[in-house]
Amino acid sequence: MWPKNKVLRSALKAFAVFFLILAILFGLFLWRIRVPKPELESTKTVQSYKREQIGENHYRVGNNWLRKNKHGIWEMYLEGTPYERGLIYGILAKELMEKQEVHFVAQIKEMIPSAFFLQVLKGFVGWFNRDIYKYTPLENQQEIYGVSQSFPDQFNYIGPKYYRILNYHAAHDIGHALTDLNMVGCTSFAVNHSLTKDSTLLIARNFDFYMGDAFAEDKLIVFMNPDKGYKFASYAWAGLTGVVSGINEKGVTVTLNASKSDIPFAAKEPISILAREILQYAGSIQEARKIAAKSQTFVSESLLIGSAADDKAVIIEKSPQKMDVYDPGIDAVVCANHYQSAAFVKDSVNINNIRDTDSKARFDRMTQLMSRSYPIDVSAAAGILRDQKGVDDKFIGYGNSKLLNQLIAHHGIVFKPAKKEFWISSPPYQLGEFVGYDLNEIFARKGNFASFDSLDIDSDPFLQSADYKKFEAFKSVKQKITKYVMLDVPLTLTGEDEQNFVANNAQSYLPYFFLGEYHQKKGSLGKATAYYQQALQREVSSLNEQNLIRERIAECKLGKR
Repeated sequence: MWPKNKVLRSALKAFAVFFLILAILFGLFLWRIRVPKPELESTKTVQSYKREQIGENHYRVGNNWLRKNKHGIWEMYLEGTPYERGLIYGILAKELMEKQEVHFVAQIKEMIPSAFFLQVLKGFVGWFNRDIYKYTPLENQQEIYGVSQSFPDQFNYIGPKYYRILNYHAAHDIGHALTDLNMVGCTSFAVNHSLTKDSTLLIARNFDFYMGDAFAEDKLIVFMNPDKGYKFASYAWAGLTGVVSGINEKGVTVTLNASKSDIPFAAKEPISILAREILQYAGSIQEARKIAAKSQTFVSESLLIGSAADDKAVIIEKSPQKMDVYDPGIDAVVCANHYQSAAFVKDSVNINNIRDTDSKARFDRMTQLMSRSYPIDVSAAAGILRDQKGVDDKFIGYGNSKLLNQLIAHHGIVFKPAKKEFWISSPPYQLGEFVGYDLNEIFARKGNFASFDSLDIDSDPFLQSADYKKFEAFKSVKQKITKYVMLDVPLTLTGEDEQNFVANNAQSYLPYFFLGEYHQKKGSLGKATAYYQQALQREVSSLNEQNLIRERIAECKLGKR
């Protein structure tokens, strides 16, 4: 019953109208970000298939299988129509996908510990990605929908399974477009003819994508035999149906390198889905170019494309506004995180990117090492990917992003397109053995192949060194400092702890920077300033990073913790 007081009655009516409008708007928001189920070519469900266990870490569904090889890498063979092969993918890799999502969500919670801000992020991502399905080809929607049916229930509070996996496919794009904090610092190259040992095209790349050590534990190579298009192999992690590094049966290779992006207003086609389209449907550079040209993406990216048919490699440089193809006209191509084609080379965003980031340093070091190594073979290519020195062989400590090998890589990979051979690194980073595969042999046997041990490349000797152990100790303390600074996880370092932390990576600016952050958080602003100043006396990774350290020093002088 309404109260008799007119003022109170009017106030209650106003509140009722306000909350009704709010409820309607919230309902419209939820409806607007709803991702519709794609049309499916089959009525089968997860229950239509039975997974058989063949042995330890070895499973099969019909002709499709998943197994873990002796190097610790998971291998999967898939065939069939999009939705059905997606269903089988999920059934085979159910536990792996659950682990990946657990690690991914845990990493997000570490970065954003506030439950309120996580909800804000969830709403933002939902709105930002509201139309992502419209830019994702139906075939990919169907496959992703099939995979999503085996996603874990424990994260349904984030969103429905299909909604979540679609969003995960855009996570890399959103990260580097909106914050540049997760802009992967990949470096790649291609050489050919007189510059290679066997005079055929050779391509190599580091995929420097880092979402925590746990996320990189289980790597997955998928051998895909689709009902349409070309057979191909793709190396990434369970649950990603897009491509970051891959080769198809025609000898077309695709690798991704992020570049500087303007802030977008809505998601379109994730770049890994575009790379997947190219790998599945392009038999030449011209066909790859046509596929890229019709795609609407929302980040800036370089796609290094190799082609056995064309006997060359080029870089497709794409932004949300335009696209160009960089072909240097020589037998060597180098790709870092800035653009080189005529359409982009004079853009202010690209010029500032070269000036402010570590991209140019890695480009120069790659060029230098290549020129010293001609003619290059697969082992030499792996050695270049593992290099841990700066330009002119200057040792600037471990983990500096000016280095080709920053000790964060999800993987390294080497391709020989003409022979359909490729090599993928085993953990950790690109330091473990490079495991060799023959794509012709794999698909000739429908995936039922024995190992290609004769192709393998030995692990990096650095892996067994005292310096590697020191770096791992350094990284452990660095992670503790980061959690203390960002998440208030309690941490107390003694003077001896600090000395050991520095000694484990003494020629790097990083221990000094992190100790500066530690003491600034503690309120020991004099100590923090001293450490920051020592960091600036060493080779800092970029102008952006130098400016950040100077800002920290200014904060300390103003008494800011």
